[in-house]
Amino acid sequence: MITFYPGPSRVYDKVPKYVKEAFDEGILSINHRSPEFMSLLEHTNQLVKKKLNVPDDYQILYLSSATECWQVIAQSYDGLSYHFYNGAFGKKWFENTKKIKPLTIGYHYDMNKVLNISELDLSGKDGLICLTQNETSNGTCISNKRIAKIRKEYTDHIIAVDATSSLGGAKLNIENADIWYASVQKCFGLPAGMSVMICSPKALSRRNESNKYYNSLNNIVDNASKSQTTHTPNVLNLYLLNKVLSSTKNVAKISQTLQERMKAYLEFFDSRVELKPLIANPKVRSETVLVLQGNPEMITKLKEEAREEGIILGNGYGEYKNGTFRIANFPAIKNKEVQALIEFLDKSIN
Repeated sequence: MITFYPGPSRVYDKVPKYVKEAFDEGILSINHRSPEFMSLLEHTNQLVKKKLNVPDDYQILYLSSATECWQVIAQSYDGLSYHFYNGAFGKKWFENTKKIKPLTIGYHYDMNKVLNISELDLSGKDGLICLTQNETSNGTCISNKRIAKIRKEYTDHIIAVDATSSLGGAKLNIENADIWYASVQKCFGLPAGMSVMICSPKALSRRNESNKYYNSLNNIVDNASKSQTTHTPNVLNLYLLNKVLSSTKNVAKISQTLQERMKAYLEFFDSRVELKPLIANPKVRSETVLVLQGNPEMITKLKEEAREEGIILGNGYGEYKNGTFRIANFPAIKNKEVQALIEFLDKSIN
């Protein structure tokens, strides 16, 4: 089966080989306080920085999921938290934070509009600005240029970015925000069970002093400074991340490939009236998740026929569940698989 589901998504072909290597090398049994583990963690950090163009003074951390990142960020910073969202996952981040910090403020904006926060009152100068850079539910994104503008206008705030379905696939200017995070089951092409969080010196210096929770940022950072973790981590996924990053190109090259693929998809659908991108504005359209809308009955039939052909299309999400489907445009998906999907769609919707 060829899966275009936007997470968990297709893993790299070499993952089974890497899993066997991890077993053969005894990686699956190493102690997370051991020199072997610390060496693995340090080397993986170096690869993350090199392949994703992360500034040298940023800290790489590993958690269980992007959802845990919501929790850690909420409980580790004082002051107001401002959440800007246009889709389901950004809204969930806001709602999760509000449970921990009741004064959290949420701003919903139209998914076909460019995010504009300059007219809003962000009076909490020591607070957080929380952005969903790539919204997996509706296929929108916030551009590097827009995030840079927000950084310039709000120099005192901590800017935290959910890049769950873009980190590792889209070329992101990491220096324009203080916290970036993503789960590995999307653009990293790995099994679910781990997330990567990238923190600036500013983000680390502004964290509160709380050690109330085992996953307080203080505890995580203190352990990271010793090349360790607060808990027994997903050592296998850490090893797999190391191996995948060792064998893949810099994200700038990867992003270029994904942009070319997305262009091919959009050119194909431009001449079809049955299916159109949910996001009409190209300035806010994601390059890693394409959401297509059409007649719900036709979409159901299309997904069924695709499965019979060995192709898995992503279901629509939330309020768009019935009238859309999603196509992951992630690095682990092969060009020949993209071509197979386009040929299937060409045959099925004519």
